[in-house]
Parts: sequence; C-alpha cells; structure tokens
Amino acid sequence: MKFDKNGNPVIDISLKKLTNSQKKLIRNIIIGAVIAVFVIILGSTCWYTVNDKQNAVVTTFGKVTNIQTEPGMHLKLPFGIQKAKCVDVNIFQKISIGYTTSETGETISVANESKMITSDFNIVNIDFYIEYKITNPEKYIYASQNPEDIIKNLIQSQVRTVVSSYAVDDVLTVKKAEIQAVAQEMITTELEKYDVGLSLIDVKIQDAEAPTEEVIAAFKAVETAKQGKETALNEAKAYENAKIPTAQAEADKLLQNAEYLKQSRINEAKEQIAMFNAIYSMYEANPSITKQRMYYEAIEKILPNIEIYINTDENGITKLLPLE
Repeated sequence: MKFDKNGNPVIDISLKKLTNSQKKLIRNIIIGAVIAVFVIILGSTCWYTVNDKQNAVVTTFGKVTNIQTEPGMHLKLPFGIQKAKCVDVNIFQKISIGYTTSETGETISVANESKMITSDFNIVNIDFYIEYKITNPEKYIYASQNPEDIIKNLIQSQVRTVVSSYAVDDVLTVKKAEIQAVAQEMITTELEKYDVGLSLIDVKIQDAEAPTEEVIAAFKAVETAKQGKETALNEAKAYENAKIPTAQAEADKLLQNAEYLKQSRINEAKEQIAMFNAIYSMYEANPSITKQRMYYEAIEKILPNIEIYINTDENGITKLLPLE
C-alpha cells in the first residue's frame, strides 16, 4: 500500500489496474447514460401540448411557420429547431383602471388612475373595468414587447379624453352608458392602428363619484330628486291610463246619443214632410176649407186656455158656436 507525505494511505484507481471486463462495463454504463440523456432531451423537445383555450405559435429557426389551433398533443422538431409558444386566446382578459384587487379580494383605489377632469373643470373619481381578448397570437407575441402595457396606456388615454368632454353632472348621473359606448368606440379604433393582436370586448364604468363628501351628498340629493320626478311621472301615467278608458267610454256614449238625436231629427223631419204633403193634397182638393181649418188649429195652439166661438152669419141670423 502507498502512503502520502502525511502518512495517509493512497488508493490507486487507475484504469490500468482494472480488468478488461470491468473496463467494458464502465464503458457500457457511460454509453447508456449518454443515450438516456439523449433520449430524455429528444423526448422533451419533440412535442408540445395545447389546451382548449389556447393557440400555439410554432417557429422554425425563429421564423413563424404555423399557428396550431387544435387542442391536444402535437409533434415538433427537437433540440430547439422548432419552438412552440402557447397563448390564451379563448378567454377574456381584464384590465382595471382606477382600482386594483388584492389577493384577498379587497378593492384598492389607485388615485392617479381614477382622478379625471370633466369639461366643466371638475374632478371626478371614476373606475373602469375593461375586457379584451387575444385575437392574433402571432402579433401578440412578436408585434410588441409588452402588449398589455400598450393597451392599458391606450385605454387610460382614451377614457380621459372621453370624460373630459362631458360635464360632471353627466359623468356622475345620466350619461354613463353613453360615455362607455364612446370610449369603447375610440379605444377600438386606436387599438386597430397599433395592431398588436388584441381586440376590445367591453368597457364598463364600475364607479363614479365626486372627490369630496359634500359634493357626493349634493349629487345624491340630485339623484333623489330625479327618482322623485320619475315616481311622479309614473303615478301620472298610471292615473292617465286609468282615466282614459272612462273618458273614452263617455265620449262613445256622447257620440251615440248625438247619432240618436240626429236620426230622431231626420225621422221627425221626414214625418213633418209627409204630413205637409198630406195636408197639401187636401188643400189642393178644398183650398178654402183647408185654410179655415188650419186657421182654427193655429188659434187653438196659440190660445190654448181661451174659449173660442165662431161667428157665423146665415140667413141674417148671427150665431156664436163654441169651437168644440
């Protein structure tokens, strides 16, 4: 046995001391290990998986050669010749402007994002909730370095532009829906110019309020008054709906009565015409008698309570006969 300078034993493991069978075994172990490492590397770099919410962008030597949209396991060339990057395209992404959410679900205000100036130079705190999705995975990965920052900055710019064109009353009360629609249209138009593979889905105002308690109380009073107005209008409408059928029925009744009177007058006129024609025919036959009779009837109608006598002169003898 050999010893070093300090007297410690030295074990000689030189290959020269090994037998041929031992050398062959070691060589086989090394070759097997190299093959195993090769197989592991080959197996781990020649396939990729795409789930049902993703698309995969496949590159060959750094150039995009395929967009894989089918979910499942797919093959690719190993050793980095081909690479696949999976992108979530079938889910809605969200961006919050003016607030953020902690891990515990608590909403935290972001003052430098939520404070905006209106057209009448008032300050409002307004929060937006934005939904978007990736529509072109290739442009999403390669057209820009950080598309999320681009769309967030673009959204902040456009919503501030929109809010600055409305008065504070409109922002806090009646024109929220209009502001959302205008902001969505402006953001969509601007986002198409950047062409980073993202599409806007929806813009919602989460909250809008004045920056001080006094102003908040004043706007709440305005809202209460508007609600009172709406209530009064609804009550008036209900009263109108209740009275209109009655008024319509009364109008129909009046029209029917008028029609009845009209027909009665027409019938009476026809009756008088028939009577006149009958009297006229009698008059034509005996004019003097008819005239005398008509005279007596007229006197009777004019003087109903007076006893009337007829003075006749026949053979020089005057007689007074009662009309009866």
